[in-house]
Amino acid sequence: MNIRRRNLFIASFLAPAVAFYGLFVVYPLAQAFALSMYRWRGVSSKKTFVGLDNFERLWNDDVFWRALKNNLWLLGFAGCSLILLGIALAHGMQTKGRISKLLRSVYLFPQVISMVIVAVLWMFLYNPSFGLVDAGLHAIHAPTPEHGWLGDASLALPAVGIAFIWYALGFYVMLFSAGLNGIAAEVYEAAELDGAKGLYRFWTITWPLLWSIRKVAVVYVAINVMNIFALPFLMTRGGPDRATETLLTYLYEQGFTNFQFGYATALAVANFIIVMGISGLLLFLFRKNPEGARA
Repeated sequence: MNIRRRNLFIASFLAPAVAFYGLFVVYPLAQAFALSMYRWRGVSSKKTFVGLDNFERLWNDDVFWRALKNNLWLLGFAGCSLILLGIALAHGMQTKGRISKLLRSVYLFPQVISMVIVAVLWMFLYNPSFGLVDAGLHAIHAPTPEHGWLGDASLALPAVGIAFIWYALGFYVMLFSAGLNGIAAEVYEAAELDGAKGLYRFWTITWPLLWSIRKVAVVYVAINVMNIFALPFLMTRGGPDRATETLLTYLYEQGFTNFQFGYATALAVANFIIVMGISGLLLFLFRKNPEGARA
């Protein structure tokens, strides 16, 4: 088969996938970029072209920067917690004890229930009148927040972050469990013969060999956290005093409460650029396996 016929053969297989990708991914993105340059209420066909005015307004919008700061705070708090807890639990479940069997049977439970149920469940837990969190603290005579966990501006965002960690943790445990199961038993046997045990074996053998899994997990958690919407929206509506406002809850407010769809689309475009920028930065930082370079 000559080169031209081979290229035609390959193109005939790729063409349907490329066409679908262009129709359902590239075209909506291009349309969003175009709509972000209009002033449009979304309920009429009348649209006014304003160029980059929506982005200039966004740049001077204090709420946008507050929401971005909250997203980045959640990325640091929830992101680090998910990676560290995911590795720890996955490593702990490699044993054959009863506790590890119990963990294996329940760790994916939050992933199979609706995000709405997760939000309602944690609202009950945080309830200052009958929630388990305050009841537990009262039982040990520990202080509780006067306005409740979700009513205190300094505690609401960590409270939402903990609920998000509880919901998302199972996926990362599963991811790291798959990575740990992929490490050959002979590697551990050789390490044990050399005297590597406990934490030393983890840091010298397990942690480096999980590099590719960590790369996937870090990028995925960044995308997941920067696009968080349902939990803060259902639990606090971005309050109190915008303490839990995120980029997507603010986008919803501008689009479906204030009917400023042009500005909301500019927010969506900004969110897209920020998420792509963070993902690109993380991929750049993880571009080269340091252990591979040493080998």
